[in-house]
Amino acid sequence: MDWTTLLRLPSTLLLVLTVIALLFTLVQLVALRTRLHAGQRFAAALRTVLLLLGFALTLVLAAASWSLRGYRLLSEETPVVAIDARILSPQRWALTLRWPDGSARQVAVSGDAWRVEAIVLKWKLPALLAGLPPLYRLDRLSGRYDDPEQEAQAPRTVISFDEAGAYDVLDLKRQHPQWLPGVDTVFGSGAFLPLVDEGHYNVSLMRTGALVARPDEATEQRLGQPFGG
Repeated sequence: MDWTTLLRLPSTLLLVLTVIALLFTLVQLVALRTRLHAGQRFAAALRTVLLLLGFALTLVLAAASWSLRGYRLLSEETPVVAIDARILSPQRWALTLRWPDGSARQVAVSGDAWRVEAIVLKWKLPALLAGLPPLYRLDRLSGRYDDPEQEAQAPRTVISFDEAGAYDVLDLKRQHPQWLPGVDTVFGSGAFLPLVDEGHYNVSLMRTGALVARPDEATEQRLGQPFGG
């Protein structure tokens, strides 16, 4: 992941602010020791207040950065992943996932279609008025069978993207909603398309939070042919 991509992650921005708040706290600590040695009680009390405020701000920013790791800023329409499919056997597929930052991952899924799901986070006022965009992270990829009975009985394939981990903002919103008064909604969005051999698909996320999946022209022509023709 390059620096341009890193700087667009909300967790990176919050981490930078955490470092700034920590430096401010350390400056106040040094100033407090100087005032104490000089016997300046009033000035020392003022530095103590600033020290506590800086320390509290550092903790809040660090916790926010940790809970938002894996999330990205959502613009008008954001490309989130490209998928290339290759058939291994009937209803068994090898998928290559490519992200906008250039990273890639290969996985195997079972079924007749693939499905991608994302978690979207929206804000309340005043963050909304300030223009703070929604955030998103990819949650999972799964295989999907056309036949509902087969969907219920056949082997399922669910692949986690593991972008959040423990203490994700979604878990905090569920367990301690009072801790996140600025978060309006956290919801899921999904999209799926049929699988064909040598198929290529692009998945984007709209600012509304809706996932949109599109096959390229060649894939669209093969969608009506079994196993890609």
